[in-house]
Amino acid sequence: MTVYILKMISLLGGLALFLFGMDIMGKALERQAGGKLQTVLAKMSSTVFRGFLLGLAVTAVIQSSSATTVMVVGFVNSGIMTLRQAVGVIMGANVGTTVTSWILSLTALEGDSFLIQMFKPSTLSPFLGVIGIVLYMFTKSEKKQGIGTILLGFMALMTGMDIMSDSMKFLKDEAWFANMMISFSNPLVGIAVGAILTAVIQSSSASVGILQSLCSTGVVTGGVALPIILGQNIGTCVTALISTVGATRNARRTAMVHLYFNMIGVAIFAALFYGIGMFIPWGFLETTANEFDIAIIHTGFNLLTTAVMLPLHGVLEKLAILSVRDDKEPEQTELLDERLLATPAVAVQRAKEIAVQMADSSADAVEKAFGLTKHFDPKIMEQVQKLESMTDQYEDALGSYLVNLTGTNLPVQDNRAVNTLLYTIGDFERIADHAVAVSRAGEEMSRKNMHFSVDAQKELAVLEKAVQAVLHRTVSAFDRNDLEQAMKVEPLEQVVDTLVKEVKSRHVRRLRDGVCTMEYGFVLEDLLTSYERIADHCSNVAVEMLQVAEGKLEAHEYLNALKSGALSESVQYSERFHKYRAQYGFKED
Repeated sequence: MTVYILKMISLLGGLALFLFGMDIMGKALERQAGGKLQTVLAKMSSTVFRGFLLGLAVTAVIQSSSATTVMVVGFVNSGIMTLRQAVGVIMGANVGTTVTSWILSLTALEGDSFLIQMFKPSTLSPFLGVIGIVLYMFTKSEKKQGIGTILLGFMALMTGMDIMSDSMKFLKDEAWFANMMISFSNPLVGIAVGAILTAVIQSSSASVGILQSLCSTGVVTGGVALPIILGQNIGTCVTALISTVGATRNARRTAMVHLYFNMIGVAIFAALFYGIGMFIPWGFLETTANEFDIAIIHTGFNLLTTAVMLPLHGVLEKLAILSVRDDKEPEQTELLDERLLATPAVAVQRAKEIAVQMADSSADAVEKAFGLTKHFDPKIMEQVQKLESMTDQYEDALGSYLVNLTGTNLPVQDNRAVNTLLYTIGDFERIADHAVAVSRAGEEMSRKNMHFSVDAQKELAVLEKAVQAVLHRTVSAFDRNDLEQAMKVEPLEQVVDTLVKEVKSRHVRRLRDGVCTMEYGFVLEDLLTSYERIADHCSNVAVEMLQVAEGKLEAHEYLNALKSGALSESVQYSERFHKYRAQYGFKED
């Protein structure tokens, strides 16, 4: 009895280390891949085969088909990806996850050569662990530390696998265990066991690893392993199904595609395999399986299933649509899906995309509003108000989403990106507010049949061009994270301030000469205030990009140092200011 207890403790400890290593390695791989995962997955063509290849590649990198599938559900729920695109990715994820079983099969290596001994986990794991701890503890590069974490995760994974295998070797002499394994050779029982185990631990890679560690007992045959592996492919669907709670119809359909792909694949494979076996016995079913055999069966099944189901991708899509029917009421996609928070680097990239959409909406609102001061159109004003309302929605969604992201373990670069977004989304929202203020000034001018003097119109035209220039430069810099473009914003903003002062002084002269009236002056003051504030908010965005996100000076300190000549870029700032001042000057100048 004591032996059983001690071996069970050892087994559970090995399992804990194994799962911990898999989790650490997977998350570290995700961090290294960063937002590229979204770029790779979400910006694919409509070709299902291309989606298959991309799903395979991404899953092979992050070592988790469940993570890939949940990401895809999030993309579909956000409207980034269509259901048809998702079908190919899910098929690829099923094949990509088999890479883990090949890594774990290294424990089956046998031989006395130096090369084989080096690749055996008992040698390779400590060797990689030493490299990993050196990179993790004694380097300052975040990328190198990330690689070190991956290696340490791999060491924990393989060590846990070894502990599990050693702790289960005594079971080979236990009759009850051998009988239990024999019962699993029944296809229905084996499939059920594999599905339940995988559903509980929510990782097909982990459940395959456990099966591979059982090979050390010597009682796992091909006939036992095959149905369990079939069941594991069904059990892994549970994670995606759980993740669709509260999701859109297409997101739920995506999870159903995953389920149908595996269930139909298992049904077809089992029917053909065991049907043929009734007439032509499969010899390997009675042969003791090792870790390599498990990897071969796992990969072979997924490749064969994909070969059959890939041409039938349309059938899977239709089945999913039939399972989750359309409702009469239209459904809105979520701007930012919380499922993506499970992969923070992807969530940061998605938040940046939404912030760019917000910036574009603000710029569009300003451009439309400027036209209303010349030719007022109620429909255009309504468009400006809708754009402003959209920026409010963007700000609300981004604010809470980014706060959630700050609670995750982000790389330094992603953490800076989140900080930049938190600081800048308010500025883009305020720019849209000022666009509405400009449109209201245009409405007032139309209602009162007001027209500025010819000179005032020319001056405002120059000022508006300068404001549009600083706004477009800001949005472009923000979209591309272009610091060179951001450096050009502040000199332009100073030109806008100078122009506003000049327009005001010229208006005072026209008042004195009787060319203009006080009533016109009130509307002009509203316009000038909005123009100046738009440029100010552009400056805030650019300064945040240049300084605050890098952890250097505060915004006001930076601007004061820049204008006083205390910074290395002050000379460049002065040159650009004079260049833009000449470009956006009044003719009398």
